[in-house]
Order: sequence, then structure tokens, then C-alpha cells
Amino acid sequence: MTEKPYEPTILPPEPPAPTAAEERSWAMACHLAGFLFYFFPFGHIFGPLAIWLLRGEKYPLVNDQGKEVLNFQISVTLYLVVSAILALAVIGFVLMGLLALFHSIVMIVAAVRAKGGERYRYPLTIRFIK
Repeated sequence: MTEKPYEPTILPPEPPAPTAAEERSWAMACHLAGFLFYFFPFGHIFGPLAIWLLRGEKYPLVNDQGKEVLNFQISVTLYLVVSAILALAVIGFVLMGLLALFHSIVMIVAAVRAKGGERYRYPLTIRFIK
């Protein structure tokens, strides 16, 4: 019986290490996912939550910003509920409009800062997740 000559095992190449640009892009996407609020019920919570759960362990910036986004979106939801109750006294309609404007502006600012690698902290946020 003849033996086969030795053939070395060729291993597949290792996947490339994540880049800082990827990390910043995912952090920015986490902030921008808050705009799902305007298209899907609770999309502003489930969108960032999905990104945070899928990429938070791999990227420290996404982990930090994911928590921040979720805290902000939950806070905005509570503010919206209070505004809806106050709509019975008419002032709630004004508050809802101002809240929508505030929500959009700070999310854009946060996304730009995250794209630059900065850890952004939203104003008027209740810290539920630490």
C-alpha cells in the first residue's frame, strides 16, 4: 500500500480586525435608528436596541452610545406620554411639537458626534440603563 505524500493543511485567512471607522459608523447608526419613531411604533427603541445587542460587545463605543440612545429614547417616550395627557389641557399639543423638534435635532447632533468618535450625552435624559 502506498502512502500519500504529506500535504499541509491550509487554513482560511483570519477575518480582518474591526476598524475604528466601522465602530464609529455603527455608533452613528445607533443614534439614527431613533428616527424609526416616525415610521414604526416603538421603532425608536427596538432599532437602537438591536444595534446595541448585535454590535455592543464587539465595539466599546457602540456599547456606550447604545445605552445612551436607549436611555434617551425611553425618556422621550415618557415625555410624550406626559404631553399626551397634558393635551387635554391644550398645552400638550405644543409640548409634543417641541418634543419632536428637540428629538430630531439632538439625534442629528449625536450622530455627527458619534461619527467623529465622540461619546455624546443627550440632555434631559433619565439614566435607566447604566
